[in-house]
Amino acid sequence: MTMPKRKKATTRKIRGTGEVLREAWVTTQRALVSAEAQMEKQVKVLLKKNNIDPREAAAALKKLGARVEKGRKKALKQVEARLSTLQTRVHKERLVVGRRVDDAVKAALATFNIPSRKEVAELTRKVDELSRKIDGLKRRR
Repeated sequence: MTMPKRKKATTRKIRGTGEVLREAWVTTQRALVSAEAQMEKQVKVLLKKNNIDPREAAAALKKLGARVEKGRKKALKQVEARLSTLQTRVHKERLVVGRRVDDAVKAALATFNIPSRKEVAELTRKVDELSRKIDGLKRRR
């Protein structure tokens, strides 16, 4: 009988997370540079095709950018105001829910006749006080 041949172990290079991220970043940068170049070519063709002066187009885009930025700032202020209102409301509701849960737990403990921490602490304090008094009486004899 002959023994079956063993397969040779292949050595694979295991890449670290940093290396994978660097490669992804370089690939992304290349894709962005390529997309920018293609976009620039398409805009030039479009401007030439429609007989639009590039300087006029740049000025119009600048005005549009300013309007968009103004709208963005306005929308951001509105969102921040609404978020602030919502945060205030959530805080108040959290307090109300906390109180209701606390009341429900106290009611459940009372129903099951289970003492609260406060009651246990008070009883412990009283037992300690009585123990000291008893010890004091024993010493006097």
